[in-house]
Amino acid sequence: MAPGRRDDANAPSDAEGLDARLRALHDHLAATAELPVETDASRWLGEAEAVAADVADGDAPRSAVETRIRQVRELLAHVEDTGNEDADDHVEAARGLAAAIAAEVGAEP
Repeated sequence: MAPGRRDDANAPSDAEGLDARLRALHDHLAATAELPVETDASRWLGEAEAVAADVADGDAPRSAVETRIRQVRELLAHVEDTGNEDADDHVEAARGLAAAIAAEVGAEP
């Protein structure tokens, strides 16, 4: 694994709860903003980060989490390659977290 790459060992556990996963999702998306990525990917990632930020503090109603997670997943579906290996790792981690959150809150497509 390349330096800076994340793996499942760094993902929040079930015991840490939904709030931790929401924060981690936002953190992964925010991390891509600090990296050089392709312009198209940057647009989608920036929008996904903004949407994830709406629920990252854990205070949003479950219905808002459902809506925002669906939106994040739709936005991330547009990102094929960022042009940066570290950013790609963050995107994959974000996709995994978004899928897990969606399953937890009933926001499956």
